Amino acid sequence: MDMNAVYKPGDGYVFFNEIGKIYQLCNTLVGKLLPDGVHPSHFGIILHLVRVGDGATPLALANAMNVSKATISHSLQVLEKRGFIETRPSATDARSKLVFLTEAGRVFCEEAIAVAARTFASFLHDDDRQIMSDALPGLMAIRRLFEANREPVRAGDPRFDTAEASEAQQKLIEEILGRKPSSPLPSVAAPPVLPGEVPGAIVQPSARQLGRETG
Repeated sequence: MDMNAVYKPGDGYVFFNEIGKIYQLCNTLVGKLLPDGVHPSHFGIILHLVRVGDGATPLALANAMNVSKATISHSLQVLEKRGFIETRPSATDARSKLVFLTEAGRVFCEEAIAVAARTFASFLHDDDRQIMSDALPGLMAIRRLFEANREPVRAGDPRFDTAEASEAQQKLIEEILGRKPSSPLPSVAAPPVLPGEVPGAIVQPSARQLGRETG
């Protein structure tokens, strides 16, 4: 299918704007269901441990939650203080710790899920859940695309210093602004190349290519 036949100018901005709004609204609603001092991100860690299993390292949790090591460390301190998790030394690496749910953490997770399920079921009906299911493959493809492209493209990058890339960039700028820019936008300066580094060594696959992989 020719994607350009259905993609309309501005769709990219609307796509990410809608995802952001859904996330914010959902996060705010979940936050109202949790006890004071427990953030939705904290609950996300507990839910991840329930679904994936105990014994994750803080680094693995940071990667899974897409947050920094400092952020995950603070979140784990909050959860451990409440008695929802405990950390134990790794049997294979003396420098590492592993995170385990406590019985209180499992009970809290089940109670929170029950409250959330009651709330979400009040307005998410079968047709709505089908819409979400239909949207999943495309969302997962775009998510994998962003996971494979975590670094910004700097000015002067030879991989993208082409007329086609400039045209694509200009189109995205106009979509975000809703008009042509009134003046040339400043570019992000390229960082210095360190000894041993090869400029442009990162390969950036497309969402279509990544969509063939499993999530």
